[in-house]
Amino acid sequence: MRRIAVLTSGGDAPGMNAAIRGVVRAGIELGLEVLGVRDGYTGLIEDQLTPLGARDVGGILQRGGTLLGSARCAEFRTEKGIATAVDVLARRGVEGLVVIGGSGSQAGSLALSARGVSVVGVASTIDNDLYGADISIGVDTALNVALEAIDRLRVTATSHRRAIMVEVMGRDCGYLALMVGIAGGAEAVCIPEVPFDPEQVARTIVAAYDRQKLHALIVVAEGVTHNAAALVRYFDQNRARLGFQIRTTILGHVQRGGEPTAFDRILASRLAVAAVKELAAGRHGVLCGLQAGCVATTPLTEVVGRSKPLNAEMLELARVLAR
Repeated sequence: MRRIAVLTSGGDAPGMNAAIRGVVRAGIELGLEVLGVRDGYTGLIEDQLTPLGARDVGGILQRGGTLLGSARCAEFRTEKGIATAVDVLARRGVEGLVVIGGSGSQAGSLALSARGVSVVGVASTIDNDLYGADISIGVDTALNVALEAIDRLRVTATSHRRAIMVEVMGRDCGYLALMVGIAGGAEAVCIPEVPFDPEQVARTIVAAYDRQKLHALIVVAEGVTHNAAALVRYFDQNRARLGFQIRTTILGHVQRGGEPTAFDRILASRLAVAAVKELAAGRHGVLCGLQAGCVATTPLTEVVGRSKPLNAEMLELARVLAR
């Protein structure tokens, strides 16, 4: 193997730049030429491949986002788009590809692998829903960003004896909401995996007020049926009995930004170097992820199409502590 490429795809995650840096420098260490693909699968189809050297990735370790850019690519979901991407890789002499991204990105990895491309995925998504990875690149940073916001909001909520409702990211997976709720001391956590109705949340707020708490905190994942906007509408109809006045904050994409934590920088570096070593050793069609503290690989066929369940112990912990 003489030449490999790396791309970042899907939603950006803090630590992606550290992973790009790891791929490039590990490749150079093994005597490989490394090409960077601009704008994910879109750039791959459009042949936007650029050589990357050690200095090209200098100074990016601490930067959020992705140096290579990312984009959603509807064309790559078609047979024609995939065939074009395969042709581009062959024409450019790319013998191995590292894909840094989440579930949708790794579905693309599997599609390329099924067509003979040597691909290794790197687990990177703040949703932390990838099977084969205990924790993905970007999760730790996103959690700390959300937690800092909640800690600040609690201060003002306590000063005015209010309830604060915070909506965090998580379209199909409630991991962020659950962990932020535990770390932030939430009275209630609303996640897609556990059905609930607005009345349950209302009763929780009333109970906190009756216990003479100075504030109440509700953490909501954006993907639940009754998201923050829906809950606000329900609470407006029941304002008189809630006790607390309620203020809502939607954190949105702020959770994707900021400098990656030390954990995410180290995790990204470990997974990226491991991915390059897998390719160099002739192993491919796998995802590199952290499992029980060690870097491990899982076949992409087992990763794609599966959802990672939330830890039942964490769900019970959130319930016990919400008093």
